Amino acid sequence: MSGQTQRLNVVPTVTMLAVVKARLIGATRGHALLKKKSDALTVQFRQILKKIVSTKESMGDVMKASSFALTEAKYVAGDNIKHVVLENVQNASIKVRSRQENVAGVKLPKFEHFSEGETKNDLTGLARGGQQVQACRVAYVKAIELLVELASLQTSFLTLDEAIKTTNRRVNALENVVKPRLENTISYIKGELDELEREDFFRLKKIQGYKKREIEKQLAAARQFSEEQFAEKVSLQKGISLKSAHNLLSATTEKDEDIIF
Repeated sequence: MSGQTQRLNVVPTVTMLAVVKARLIGATRGHALLKKKSDALTVQFRQILKKIVSTKESMGDVMKASSFALTEAKYVAGDNIKHVVLENVQNASIKVRSRQENVAGVKLPKFEHFSEGETKNDLTGLARGGQQVQACRVAYVKAIELLVELASLQTSFLTLDEAIKTTNRRVNALENVVKPRLENTISYIKGELDELEREDFFRLKKIQGYKKREIEKQLAAARQFSEEQFAEKVSLQKGISLKSAHNLLSATTEKDEDIIF
């Protein structure tokens, strides 16, 4: 699309020029702010990505250790471990709560784990397997903590990704569509105003020329009228015809001009 078509359909006036200039200033400031916001979100995005990678790497080791601890507990305590553990558990001791963190105007969800109530360590009936079950529990608590952290990071990652895409679309729209359109509109209005100024100047010159010609006509008519009056006066004084008086005046005028030159 050419620059002539990428402009607003406005009336080229001085007032509209001021309005479009104000809009261009606002668009420029908005573009700068959105650019800074995009950069801040990108920095936070990369930090979260690094944390996700490190958390997933440690997640493999933790899950492997917890699975191995469960196998050891089953080997020591026997197959009835599930029933005994379920009998000793009334409510969940580890819970998850959510909150929001504001990053450059974007609200990122954060998940946190917390313990509620006291954890019972009395595993009656497991004999020597109770200690191993506790070790298994500790291993799985670490796994849950990492899972909660990973879920928080991945949720923030997806939210930031969508926010960055939206912000970049707005930045590109301001940079490639809105600002060029406003600049072309300003150029169009300035061109039209200059053309109107040239038209006014030409019109004034025409009016001045017309007035000058009218004044010259009026002066010529007044001169002719005065000559007619003077010729009539001369004809009455000398008793000659009006035509002879005109010829006499013409001859006198030519003689005076010859003397001057």
